[in-house]
Amino acid sequence: MKALILSGGKGTRLRPLTYTGAKQLVPVANKPILWYGIEDIVAAGITDIGIIISPETGKEVETKTGNGERFGANITYILQEQPAGLAHAVKVAHPFLGDSPFIMYLGDNIIQSELTTFLNTFKKQQLDALIMLRRVSNPSAFGVAKVDENGRVLQLIEKPKDPPSNLALVGIYFFANTIHDAIANIQPSARGELEITDAIQKLIDREQKVEACTLEGWWLDTGKKDDLLEANRIILDTQITPSIEGEVDEKSQIIGRVQIGAGTKVVNSSIRGPVIIGSDCYLENCFIGPYSSIADGVTLIEADLEHSVILQKATIAGIHQRIVDSVIGQRAQLGVAPRRPKAIRFMIGDDCQIELA
Repeated sequence: MKALILSGGKGTRLRPLTYTGAKQLVPVANKPILWYGIEDIVAAGITDIGIIISPETGKEVETKTGNGERFGANITYILQEQPAGLAHAVKVAHPFLGDSPFIMYLGDNIIQSELTTFLNTFKKQQLDALIMLRRVSNPSAFGVAKVDENGRVLQLIEKPKDPPSNLALVGIYFFANTIHDAIANIQPSARGELEITDAIQKLIDREQKVEACTLEGWWLDTGKKDDLLEANRIILDTQITPSIEGEVDEKSQIIGRVQIGAGTKVVNSSIRGPVIIGSDCYLENCFIGPYSSIADGVTLIEADLEHSVILQKATIAGIHQRIVDSVIGQRAQLGVAPRRPKAIRFMIGDDCQIELA
């Protein structure tokens, strides 16, 4: 059994963060989103992992994630020159996958459920494909499955106007090697991509064994800012344990589950968990509220924030308003102008969101 993780794509929904980096490396609770998937796959006993990368961000993914040693895995990087669809990614990865069955995992997903149960179902029933589904309130925004009472998949419909069910396709699939022939016999969709849903539909039309399992725990697709913040909230709520390795002075107050990394200094500040703060940070005269993640090397002076994600080496100083529901990029600097201007002047890049009060 092998694994194929997709870590390409342009990350347009997380711009401007993803103009300069891979969306799968954006951290949730100070750990890249991609790594949660790798850890889940290794926990299911699958250690031979291929990661699909793009020309734009592939080197960053490879440098950050490494050869898999830290996860107890062996990672092979596979370049997909163009984002030509999920089925195209499988086609590109065919030399790596060979005739082995495999799990395909979209690298910006995080799920609560363990993969072992689903893997056992796939193997025991000798399926051609097993797809993961999750009940959602807005099925028209997703690929949707129509299934019978026994869980057998009858039809897949991409973003239907009139959904036959509320079962959305989660970006996790188990495939036998029969998927390769199915992919070889489909045509590009209207958007010019080889769709994995078309390949699965081909299996269904051939009356091969395609079934579904429904996720009961949470499923987080971290492709948008609010989704990223919700993932951060849930991970902090469920997985953070208290640990203070840095230096906290006597004037500071730590309440609840808080992690503080080595080399970090906290001066005259109040931190109310769940919160995670990385290594080599400096915080002075701050209030850090619940559900905040602060990456390594961040400087915060007279900052008041909660329910936010601050990326590496960002600096926030002297902002006398509470920062909430925000994602601040790497090396960003937020400060107060030396004198208050009579007018506001901007140079704002594509896809930014700025709110003034």
